[in-house]
Parts: sequence; C-alpha cells; structure tokens
Amino acid sequence: MHQYTHQVCDGVFDMVTQAQILKWLELFCFEIEQNKEYLTQLDAEIGDADHGINMARGFKKVMSQLPTVTHQDIGSILRTVSMTLISSVGGASGPLYGTLFLKASTVAAGKQELTTQELLKLLQAGLDGVLQRGKAQLEDKTMVDVLSPFVEVFKQAVEEGKDTLTAMQQAIVAAKQALENTKAMLAKKGRASYLGERSIGHQDPGATSSYLMLRSLMESIKYGE
Repeated sequence: MHQYTHQVCDGVFDMVTQAQILKWLELFCFEIEQNKEYLTQLDAEIGDADHGINMARGFKKVMSQLPTVTHQDIGSILRTVSMTLISSVGGASGPLYGTLFLKASTVAAGKQELTTQELLKLLQAGLDGVLQRGKAQLEDKTMVDVLSPFVEVFKQAVEEGKDTLTAMQQAIVAAKQALENTKAMLAKKGRASYLGERSIGHQDPGATSSYLMLRSLMESIKYGE
C-alpha cells in the first residue's frame, strides 16, 4: 500500500495532490475492469446489458492515456479523461461521465493540489454537469441517486470543519446506503424506465459505477501516493 505524503497540519489532511488525483483515476480504472461483468449483469436486468462493457472499454482507454498526463495540472488531467470517455464509451454513460469530468476539470484548471473546499466545488460541478446533461432528478434510479447524497454529506461535513478524509469517509457511507436504496426505486430514465414496475428490486448499474468512482477517490485520499 502507498505511503502517506499529504500535507498535514496538526494531523488534519488538508490538501489533495495531483498525484492522488492520478491514483484515484488508476483505482477507478481498476475497479471498473474488476467489476465489468457485475456491472453488465446489473444492466442486463434492467437495461441493454452493456454498461460494464462500455465502461471497461472507456476506462481502458483512460488508463492508456494517464502516462501522457503525469506532469499536467489536475484540470488538464480531468479534461483528458473527459474527452477520452466521450469518444470511447457508448450509450448514455459516455456523455454523462464525460460531462462530469469536464465540469470538474474547470474547477481544477491550473491547479497542482486542491483544498477541501476546492474538492467540494469540483464534486459539485461534476454533479451539476450530470444533472444538466441527463435531466435526471433524485429517485429517478440513476447515478444521481448516489452522486447527490455523497456531495450533500461531504458538503455538510466540510461545513462542520471536518478534514478531507473524515468528510470523504462520512460521504462514502451515505453513498453506499444510497446505492442500496436504488433497488426499491422505479426507474424513470433510460432503457430501465421502459420496464415500469419491473424495474423495482434491481440495483441501478450507473449508480453502482458512480459508487465505485467515489470509493476510489476516498481510497486515493486515504492511502496517498
């Protein structure tokens, strides 16, 4: 496991570095590859059975691009991820994840590290991008149902003065519960919405991949680079 190299003040983790952002993306790529069949299985139950396949294709391309951006600022790195996903991921996932990373990149433009407040702004911008692009609301059984509670809890923890890692850990607990909650929801967006009541009882694949993304971010902050 990687050693801590955070800037620490009185034991408080207060910065997220460019190296940790790169580690986040590496971890997420790994998680998508490891869970490719699981995501496809979830999507087979209520969608086109291609979420895992599409995501794995896109993030394999992202992984191949990461060595070319190791010396770039965080905003440029996230923009590269966005462009790669938009060009290589099929279905709704490409535009949605592409927009998430694109909006996040604007907050991190020119930055080599992020304060906790800046990380919050980055996550909020990503969520806002998904909301604008996908037109989904809470309880529509989409990735929003994990992203939104995560950002909300993270924001609350930051406002309470929690350090980045503590805030992230609290938010990922909320995200895990939110993911579980998607099972009971009636799908109102995408292919799953065609199933009507039959969509109830199934975990949303997009919410699942979003949870993997957020958990990877938490892990990268926890273990450092």
